[in-house]
Amino acid sequence: MANGSLVKLRVIAVGKIRESYIAAAVDDFARRLTRYEPFAMIEVAASSGSDPDRAMRDEGERIVRALEPGEPLWLLERSGTQVGSIELSERLRVLADAGTTRLTIAIAGTYGASPALLDRATFAWSLSQLTFLHEWARAIVLEQLYRAAKIARNEPYHH
Repeated sequence: MANGSLVKLRVIAVGKIRESYIAAAVDDFARRLTRYEPFAMIEVAASSGSDPDRAMRDEGERIVRALEPGEPLWLLERSGTQVGSIELSERLRVLADAGTTRLTIAIAGTYGASPALLDRATFAWSLSQLTFLHEWARAIVLEQLYRAAKIARNEPYHH
């Protein structure tokens, strides 16, 4: 692909970012990313209450409702596949070359992803074997998407 174009990207995350310094990082990487690719961030409400199964189900339904039929969905999942930055860029390029118009990446809530959301995912992506706060995971995902866009264009950022 001559210009290194990727697919339209969208991140759906459960809950709001509470820490201002993390919100600033997310906003910064979102701004940087939109210079390269169409990008959107959607927040769906976190479930209240103490029933983890119900919270996972309700939050998963909110995410699935925001998807178009057949739209690829990458789900952040601790048991998913870990990829390096170059491989991430390549996976996004392959989607673009295949004619994918939009990719949604979902970050589930505190209790994780519901079985229905796991079933709907076309790829389960693990950032690390480490466990991150959901707010940090959002910032890391955006930074990696930005890095992938830079890699796709052979621009300096990745070392």
